[in-house]
Amino acid sequence: MKFVFAEHVLDIDRRELRRSGKPIALEPQVFDLLVYLVQNRDRVVSKDDLPEAIWGGRIVSDSALTSWITAVRKAIGDNGAKQRLIRRCRARGCALSAPCAKKRNRCANSRRSLRPMSRATAG
Repeated sequence: MKFVFAEHVLDIDRRELRRSGKPIALEPQVFDLLVYLVQNRDRVVSKDDLPEAIWGGRIVSDSALTSWITAVRKAIGDNGAKQRLIRRCRARGCALSAPCAKKRNRCANSRRSLRPMSRATAG
């Protein structure tokens, strides 16, 4: 599954983020946080939701969450002042504010790639 927003492509199956076609390295926690924000782009995600949803209920400090949110912003070219792609909702949490489209990954063995060539193109 891929999500496209701004100049980014987030490929969940490959665990990869690209900006303008170039890969961006992310720590696993940062990647998981970005995936959660993208998958829940239609709502404000509270800081209380994140430990349960992403880290299976493991206790995570506020400073760690803030660091990971900052790392996500940095990876997608955003910051706390501009809040161009991720906006902070005081006392509630944060939300992805960029328009986002969902796309399915194409399988190398899809039916489309297995169609026989027409006689006109068969050589």
